Amino acid sequence: MTTVTALYESRVGSGQLKDDAAQRSALPAFDAVLESVAQSRPVQARSGWRRWFGTEDEAQTEGTRGLYIWGGVGRGKSMLMDLLMEAAPIPDKRRVHFHEFMQEIHAGLNEARKRGDRDAIRPVADGVAAKARLLCFDEMQITDIADAMIVGRLFEALFSHGVCIVTTSNRAPEELYKNGLNRHRFLPFIDLLHEKMEVLPLDSPHDHRQGRTTGEQVWFSPLNRETRADMEAIWTELTDGQPTPPMTVEVHGRKVEIAQHLGRMGRASFWDLCSRALGAADYLAIANAVDLLMIDDIPQLSSSNFNEAKRFVTLVDALYEAKVRVIASAAAEPERLYIEGEGSFEFERTASRLREMQDASWGRAKES
Repeated sequence: MTTVTALYESRVGSGQLKDDAAQRSALPAFDAVLESVAQSRPVQARSGWRRWFGTEDEAQTEGTRGLYIWGGVGRGKSMLMDLLMEAAPIPDKRRVHFHEFMQEIHAGLNEARKRGDRDAIRPVADGVAAKARLLCFDEMQITDIADAMIVGRLFEALFSHGVCIVTTSNRAPEELYKNGLNRHRFLPFIDLLHEKMEVLPLDSPHDHRQGRTTGEQVWFSPLNRETRADMEAIWTELTDGQPTPPMTVEVHGRKVEIAQHLGRMGRASFWDLCSRALGAADYLAIANAVDLLMIDDIPQLSSSNFNEAKRFVTLVDALYEAKVRVIASAAAEPERLYIEGEGSFEFERTASRLREMQDASWGRAKES
C-alpha cells in the first residue's frame, strides 16, 4: 500500500513540493488514518430492533479514528488531504467542501421531514455512510446556528457507522462557532471531535500559496477610472463586443441573476453578488455555471459591511473549489482588503485564495 509519506517524498523529489518540516511532522498521522481505513470494513446500519436494544457491533468501529488538522492559510493542509485521497485504497471515499456538504445535509433533512421521519438525521447519515467510508472535508467552519445545532448528532451518527472523517480548518476545535448563539449547546460537539479524531495543528511558518508566478493581470486596484476602464476593456475583448444579457441560475426553485454573461463567462458587481441575501447554495450554483467570473467594485471590507463581507468569503470559497477564473477590481490588494474588525481573521484564508487564483495556470478551463 502506498503511504502518504511515500507520495509526499516523491513530490518533493520531483520538485512539485518544497520540503516543509511542519508538513513532514504531520505525515505519520495521515499514514495512521490511511492504515486504519484500509483495514476497516463498513458498519451495517442497525435495524430498528438492534437500535432499540443498542446492539451495535462496537468492534467494527474500532481503529477508524479520524483527523482534524488546523492551522493558518496556505500551510499545506489541503495538499496533505489530496495525498491521503490519492493513497486511500478504497473506492468508497469522498472529498467535499464543508459548506457544500452541509447544504446537502439540509436538503436531505428537508426530504426526511417531508416523508414524516421521526428522526430526520438518522436516514441522512445512513445515506452518507453508505457511500463513503472515508469522508474528507475542506475548511470546516461553523458560522450558522442551523449547522451548529445539527452537526453534533450528524457526526455522532457517522462515527457510529465507522465512517472515518478527516477535516481541515483554520481554527482549533475550541474556536469553532465562537460567540455563536446558544454556543453552550455546541460544546459537546467539540468534545466529540477530540474523542473521535486526532487534533493536529500544522505550524508551518510558510504560506505556500504565495510566491507563484502570475500571468496576465487579473486583479485591479485601487478603484478608480483607470481600473474600471481596464475591466471594461477586458470584458470587451473576451466577448468580442457581442451582446451580454443577464444569466439566470435556478437554486431550489429560486432564481439568481448574474448581470451579464456570454457562454460560460459572467460579470457582476460586488453589490449584485453580496448585498442580496444569497448563501452557499446560490454561490455554488453560480460557480458551477461559469468558468470565468468578473467581479467589479469590491470595496474596502470592515465591520461596517460585515454581512456583505461574509457573503464575499462564501462566494470566494465556492469559486475556489470550482476552479473558476476570477478577474476583479477592488479597493485594495487581497491582503489589504479586510485588515481590521470582526471577520478580519477569517479573511486571511480568503485573501490567500484570491492570491492563489491569480496564478496563470488557475482555472477550470485550463485543466480540460
